[in-house]
Parts: sequence; structure tokens; C-alpha cells
Amino acid sequence: MTRIVLHHAPQTRSMRSLWLLHELGVPFEIAHQGFDKSLRDPKYLKLSPAGRVPALEIDGQRMFETGAITEYLCERFPEAGLGRDIGSSERMMWLVWVHFAETISQHVAALTQQHLVLRDDTMRSAAVMTLEAARLGKCYDALETQLKATRASSGVLLAGGFSAADVSVGQAVYLGRKFRTLDQHPAVAAWFGHLEARDAFRASLPDKSEELYTRDFYPAWEMPT
Repeated sequence: MTRIVLHHAPQTRSMRSLWLLHELGVPFEIAHQGFDKSLRDPKYLKLSPAGRVPALEIDGQRMFETGAITEYLCERFPEAGLGRDIGSSERMMWLVWVHFAETISQHVAALTQQHLVLRDDTMRSAAVMTLEAARLGKCYDALETQLKATRASSGVLLAGGFSAADVSVGQAVYLGRKFRTLDQHPAVAAWFGHLEARDAFRASLPDKSEELYTRDFYPAWEMPT
């Protein structure tokens, strides 16, 4: 039997891999990691050399980087239908959206640093907050266009049905909403509503005591006039 261990910290990119594993329906274990200096421990760095989550152990080998993990797991367990194989007409766009999740997450990470990681207000920047929140909006614009093309009411990014692309981008939007609402993006909001209702999504959410983000929304500071 395949042994899978996911190294996971709540409300980080590793939620993307956790959600996907739940969707795949395969047995796995979770090794809980703190979002702290423990990620720099030499033992953990052997699994993830940049000291980040997730790291995935599978049959004695290790992986890091969520996009790579997503592609590998979908290829390893094709019966779940969450990937798109080389011969599929949707393969190209599946790859695009799986990796577009990281574009969104980069802006989320910058905003997380501004609002949560930097402890001193003098280190924070209203300009950075405003710019990164605007960039999130541009990402939502791209999603809005795609979802309108595939009919957002169906709740999927690709016409062929639910896939790991929805998981990857959905997780990024889940955290993106902490800094930019979906009020101006009705197709994205409808799509995300479908995702929130999935059992696998709910299974990947943290307990309240584990949440990194203690507020529902973090507005950008007002720029001085």
C-alpha cells in the first residue's frame, strides 16, 4: 500500500495539497507543522529545503512545491479524474489554472506579511497593501472571464468538470478573500460557493484554535492624501 505523509500547517499553501488528498479519497497521514521557526529545523529542511509547507512523503520519497505535488498526485491516482492527461483538449488550460493558483498566492503572501508577520506598524506600507490588493483584483478579473466562459453556475473552471485546477485556485481564493472581497466578481463568488459546499474542502479547514488569520477581513490602509 502506498504510504503518504503530508507535512501541513493550517491556512498555508499546504491546504491545497490537503484538500486534494481528501478529494482523491486515498489514505494519508498528516504531520502537523507550526508556521514558525520549526520549519528551519535541519530534519525538516531535508524534506523541504526552503523551509516551507507543504512537503509530501510518498513511498519513501519526498516532494515539495504544490504545483508539482498536484500534478504528481493526479497522475498517480488518475481514476479520481482530477487531472487532465496529455491527450486531453483541456490539458493546457488545466496546467495554466493549476499554476495560476501560485500567482494569487504570491499576492496573498505579500499581504499576509504586511498585515500579520510585520509586528511594528512602522515596517508596514499602505502603498504595498493597496498595490497587492489591487493585483488580487486583477487575478479575480481573470477568473471571472474564465468562469463566464464555462458557465459559473456549473461550479467548475473547466468545461470537462471539477478538477484539481478548482482545488488549487479555490484554495488561493479562500485566503485571497481575507484581503480582497468577491463583491465585484459574481461569477467567482458563485464558483467559490460551490467549492465551499464540498466535503473535501470542509475537511481541509482548520479548527478555530489553529487559524493563522484571526480576522475575516484585513483592509488595506488608506493612502495618505
